Amino acid sequence: MTQARPKLQTFADFLAHDDGTDSYYELTNGELIQVPPESDENVIISRTLDRLLSERVGFRRVRTHQLALEMPGQPKNRFPDITVLLPEHLDQLQALGQSAITLKMAPPLLVVEVVSPEPENRRRDYIDKRNQYEWRGIPEYWIVDPSQQRVTVLALIGRTYQETVFELDDNVASLAFPDWPLTVREMLTT
Repeated sequence: MTQARPKLQTFADFLAHDDGTDSYYELTNGELIQVPPESDENVIISRTLDRLLSERVGFRRVRTHQLALEMPGQPKNRFPDITVLLPEHLDQLQALGQSAITLKMAPPLLVVEVVSPEPENRRRDYIDKRNQYEWRGIPEYWIVDPSQQRVTVLALIGRTYQETVFELDDNVASLAFPDWPLTVREMLTT
């Protein structure tokens, strides 16, 4: 006998749901869609960025793939590879009792996605997530692309992302971190 998955209507339903596994899901049209595990290269790059960003803002403000970010549209949530929180998020997350940012909270300072080489993942990071993060009002979105050896920084100017692409030996210019002389090569070091 197969057990039907529950139909979840809201992000609050999603946060309250526990299927007894350690799996990650995106909530799409009321259905839970399992998020596949990250590649080892992506995990290592994310850990490098986690360490580097934590040195700048403190480790409590940098979250890895476990933070659920409520989104407008579908899916209703994302798990960015890296999220840099605003200081006020720390108390809000503690009050919520979960590692999640709801639509009632301010957007995070920065989200970072490390691109996997599969075409579906590339489309999701470069198009789908870009659109959702822009709609959500996230001030800065970095797309770290190991296969292309480049980083795309999307800075929210007004309500629209302005795109700048940085190649391997370029310093990554960031509005969120203007005095940080970080190169693409340093980001991609595994």
